[in-house]
Amino acid sequence: MSEFSVGGMTNEYALPQPRFDVLVQGDGPALLLAHGAGGSIHGNFGLVLDDLSRDHTVIGPHYPGSGATPVATEPLHLDELADQLVASAVTRGHDSFAVLGESLGSAVAVRAARRHPQRVTALVLTAGFPVADPVLALAAQLIKTLARAGEWGALARLACLSCLSPARLAEISPADLDAMVALAQEGMPPGTVDHFDLVSRVDVREDLAYVAVPTLVVVPTGDRLVLPDSSYRLAAGIREAKLVELPGAAHILAEPDRATWLRLVREFLAPIAPIAPRPA
Repeated sequence: MSEFSVGGMTNEYALPQPRFDVLVQGDGPALLLAHGAGGSIHGNFGLVLDDLSRDHTVIGPHYPGSGATPVATEPLHLDELADQLVASAVTRGHDSFAVLGESLGSAVAVRAARRHPQRVTALVLTAGFPVADPVLALAAQLIKTLARAGEWGALARLACLSCLSPARLAEISPADLDAMVALAQEGMPPGTVDHFDLVSRVDVREDLAYVAVPTLVVVPTGDRLVLPDSSYRLAAGIREAKLVELPGAAHILAEPDRATWLRLVREFLAPIAPIAPRPA
């Protein structure tokens, strides 16, 4: 595999022309966000954007069919998403950055670290997976089937069932649950089918041994969409990865769990400085 120089830094893969819709907020070291399938930057990180952007330049690209990024005209590829993620930061003047990935975004983040090791300084992987476990694989197939049939209401109900904890569902009144389902349906991006098609094809198991940066793996132990074992496998495959559990937390973190997550992420990232550019 040949290497080449970009902006005074050695890199293994050429970066593409950026074409993703990108949210940029804050000031300071760059913090790159990788959202999940059927998600968005606000959908996955909205509760923490303002806090993280107090001392970071938060950069959040939207995959095809999410945000204002056009829907893909062909199947998505993990390499392309990873390269676009990195390009979105580099073209804004940031040579290095930590990457926060959630769910599918964890696989995107791992692939970015594999393809661009001189740029990625740290990884935070939440509710992630190296390859779809049987539960996630079945869910992805069902999601694609419902979406292609135009059954978005049924898909929203499945999302609430899969992504919220039983305790949270038990305490919601029928009227509030209906409102939550409606909100979930409204928030589903047009690229949902493409995202979950990629979920069913992702495999970063071989990439894990190449990750050589500080890595925090956060495991919501009550996740019913991406089983906790998937996160444990991520941590086991990455040298010296730090694993922390959020007891009982669901795939979509409730506000108290997200507050705990934010504290853990801040503590983890605090000592990690950006990589200084190499001399030309």
